[in-house]
Amino acid sequence: MTRAQAEVGSATYAPEEPGGDVWVLNLGPQHPATHTTLRHVLELDGERVLSCVIHIGYLHSGFEKLGEHLNYNQYVVVTDRMNYVSPMANNIAWHHACEKLFGIELTPRCTVIRTIIAELARIQDHLLGVGAAGIDLGGFTAFMYPFNARETIYDLFEEICGARFTTSYTRVGGLMQDITTDWPAKVKQYCLRELPEALDDTEKLLTRNRIFVERTKGVGYLSHDDAVRWGWTGPLARASGVRRDLRKDEPYLCYADNWDGKGSSAVQFKVAVSSGGDCYARYLVRLAEMREAIKIILQLVDNIPAGPIDVLPGDKKTLPDKSEVYFSIEGLIHHFEQIMTNRGHEPPIGESYGANETANGELGFYLASDGGNSPYRARCRPPSFINYQCFPQLVVGHQISDVIATLSSMNIIAAELDR
Repeated sequence: MTRAQAEVGSATYAPEEPGGDVWVLNLGPQHPATHTTLRHVLELDGERVLSCVIHIGYLHSGFEKLGEHLNYNQYVVVTDRMNYVSPMANNIAWHHACEKLFGIELTPRCTVIRTIIAELARIQDHLLGVGAAGIDLGGFTAFMYPFNARETIYDLFEEICGARFTTSYTRVGGLMQDITTDWPAKVKQYCLRELPEALDDTEKLLTRNRIFVERTKGVGYLSHDDAVRWGWTGPLARASGVRRDLRKDEPYLCYADNWDGKGSSAVQFKVAVSSGGDCYARYLVRLAEMREAIKIILQLVDNIPAGPIDVLPGDKKTLPDKSEVYFSIEGLIHHFEQIMTNRGHEPPIGESYGANETANGELGFYLASDGGNSPYRARCRPPSFINYQCFPQLVVGHQISDVIATLSSMNIIAAELDR
């Protein structure tokens, strides 16, 4: 098999010996550096990549079709399994779209708690992305520092919802249950001491490490204009100079002014942007975003408002408090109607689209309602699916080892790709 040339962005790459042999290599779907079920069929001239064809479809879950058969609260368990690295962010994004459809305004307490959780989930995801960037290039210690810090976030999430991995914490108009009294203090301690120390150690190991820098700088480059054309969002786009962040451009939760209905100002943070456009720039953007997430959490954690976590407790649109379920027949019937008989949610007929700025970019849900208890249609815009499209363009012309570095920098989650 021969190939005359392959494109590398706007340039071209030709084999050193025109007409020579071209090797075909399957990288994945069962390869430790692909992390998940990603398959890449590479055409190689020696170790140089001439072309790359990506194959998905090894992890079908039918999560969009399931949305038509589960009600607006039940579907949250499916969102846990999309981006399983930061499931809390998926929970919040799903119910953000639901609440736009229902026309629900959250209580101030729920708004603050959700914002803190969203930033913890961002940190949780970025810690994996940064750690994987180290271990995939041979730096095992650089993987352990951020992964150790991730364990504490699992502990924090377990404390408020009882689960570490599949959290299913949000509900339409509120949360499954309130946070514990000492949870804010634990979050503050984590953001003041443990996490900054882990980030400092990781930066000392990688940021000026000669091997890491040479393996990532100039590798997997995508320009600003190409990032826009490919629909990139999140840290990948911002690493290519695209200054877009839904928390600023389409603010929600505590990122918006007047989030409590009393004129409260939005949380203050900077959008991390780089013009590098390569693997190294994506690493730096993720580090910077974690630093900014710490600032956001510290602005809120000491000022969580009192009051209910659900909109209009006792109203048929929301779940009753557990004390009502356990100690009153009305609360028990109300809970039974919504959870067991799929009743209680009567949204207006119409459509809505809600999107959140998650760790990998814009996670959005489109909902079409016919007035029933379940969506007539549920459609997800997963950031990994959009970001992964241009992977072949990033690796053509590079060597096999650069394919690993590029894939690691993109932090692709396969459960977001397949339907």
